[in-house]
Amino acid sequence: MAQYQVPQFIEVEDKIFGPLTLKQFIYLAGGGGVCLMFFTLFPLWLTLILAVPVLTFSAALAFYTINGRPFIVALEHAVSYFFGSKLYLWRQRQLEQPTTSTTAADAQKAQAQLVPKLSNSKLKDLSWSLNIKDRL
Repeated sequence: MAQYQVPQFIEVEDKIFGPLTLKQFIYLAGGGGVCLMFFTLFPLWLTLILAVPVLTFSAALAFYTINGRPFIVALEHAVSYFFGSKLYLWRQRQLEQPTTSTTAADAQKAQAQLVPKLSNSKLKDLSWSLNIKDRL
């Protein structure tokens, strides 16, 4: 019988550019490229103001994880939530109101109808069946 090697660590990405994976390198290179474009097009003070959020965002894409998942996945879910269609299915149930005047006694009767009743014999049967099931 032939034995086959089962691949291990299939979810770990390969480090291609030193300590960085390909995705991490692309995110950081993209952020650096945008910052270089800012440096060539705008004055230094505006470049610094614009470059800080871009560098922070590209570093978050490359290194930050939320609950063990990459930041890009959380970002994708957030965008699909905000721009996707939403369906709300909650409907509040209302008690049937009698058409005549309602008194406190009528309200108590209506509340009593909603609560299930257990007689002593039903309660004993239920207790006995639970005890028997525990012993089996």
